[in-house]
Amino acid sequence: MIKIAPSILSADLLKIKSEVEIVDKAGADYLHIDIMDGHYVPYITFGTNIVKCLRSITNKTLDVHLMISPVSQFIDNFINAGADIISFHPEAESNPIKIIEIIKNSRCKCGIVIHPKIEIKDIEKYIDLV
Repeated sequence: MIKIAPSILSADLLKIKSEVEIVDKAGADYLHIDIMDGHYVPYITFGTNIVKCLRSITNKTLDVHLMISPVSQFIDNFINAGADIISFHPEAESNPIKIIEIIKNSRCKCGIVIHPKIEIKDIEKYIDLV
């Protein structure tokens, strides 16, 4: 089954509500939210405030991709902000299994993200957990 998840990185943030309404009406399944901290990746985007804002204006699935390090410091904030799916890079966290458990014990679904420089063998141990 194919799911459509437009990224809010391409949205005009001055018109975020109308931009979300457009993708809602167009039939998008999810909204994808890239969270970048300027540490794990060299760019900075959004924080929990954008997740909370989007949760207040849509019932669509909020698919949050954490490109942050450490994850543990912020994971509860993204859960509480209204994320439905939280994916993270295991190598960005000292205890990825704990993060997976925190996400799975919340109402969120959990995913892991594979950085292009990471070997599959390095993340195989997490696949069955998510």
